[in-house]
Amino acid sequence: MENKKPNPIKKILSARGVGQVVTVFFGLIVLCAIFNFINPNFLGKRNVGNLLRQIAPYIIIGIGQGYVLITANIDLSIGSVVGMSCMMSATLMCNGMHPLLALAITMVACLITGVANGVLVAKCKLPPFVATLGTQTICRGIAQMVNGNMNTDSIVGGGYAYRDFAEGLRNFFYYNKTLGIFNTFWIALVIWLVFNFILAYTRTGRHIYAVGSNMEASKLSGVNVPKTILKAYLVSCFCAGITGFIVCAQSGTGTMNAGMSYETFAVAASVIGGISTMGGTGILSGVLAGASVWAVMDNGLQMIGTSVGLKNVVVGLIVICSVLIDVVRRTGKLSFKKKA
Repeated sequence: MENKKPNPIKKILSARGVGQVVTVFFGLIVLCAIFNFINPNFLGKRNVGNLLRQIAPYIIIGIGQGYVLITANIDLSIGSVVGMSCMMSATLMCNGMHPLLALAITMVACLITGVANGVLVAKCKLPPFVATLGTQTICRGIAQMVNGNMNTDSIVGGGYAYRDFAEGLRNFFYYNKTLGIFNTFWIALVIWLVFNFILAYTRTGRHIYAVGSNMEASKLSGVNVPKTILKAYLVSCFCAGITGFIVCAQSGTGTMNAGMSYETFAVAASVIGGISTMGGTGILSGVLAGASVWAVMDNGLQMIGTSVGLKNVVVGLIVICSVLIDVVRRTGKLSFKKKA
């Protein structure tokens, strides 16, 4: 009896998390078709360029949150780290510091936050919700303090440092285009390629999945669980820091409220793309899909004239449904009965 050759398409679809990603991308195509039917300008060249620009920050913060979620934890400090990054970098540059040095100092502050999150969760055994809620408040406070509770442009409005900031940073992180697409998208794509490689093809990636799947078994297998969780939080805060630079470049100023609700965007991009909140499941290709769905919903509802309130309700329902689907898929049922 001859052995049948395995179907390559079936093999790809059966790989961990791929089926969910394909489903989300199919839903994304349907969403685009619906919005374009309602408003033919939705898939116009100009709006597609805006869409790619809007998707980029969601991809970057989704990558960071994805790493943390796969370890069965969560990072609520992401939005405030974005705000701290935006305010610190803008304020340092506008007060005479060389842009590269200002960005380096700001990134160190973001990574220190990642270390704090990792130590509090992995070493001190604080619930991730509590630990990152605390650092969230601290980082937002730092964002407010660095320029005396004022946005950066409220005090500094000119000079060579400001021109360096407005032209150099903005041209690199936002304004210039390659192939007609804002640099923001290309930066997000490069970051995704790097961290996708780490997660899919390195020992660190295997350890992250192992910790999220079964922490006790990982310890018995020789995995350094605290170190692995720390790495995940470092990736999260690194991505939040880069997003803060992009937000700063887009607005051309340091804003204390920058990054508000970005923790929600990060969770949504990850969960919609199939990364489980229960840990151990999901791939970073899902973040591309989830971020795209989020941005398309945001942009499409805005283009058809939906109110901000209704838009938030719709997107919130999508996040809840995505988590419910994940719970049912992982446990096999959704029970409302109390255990005896």
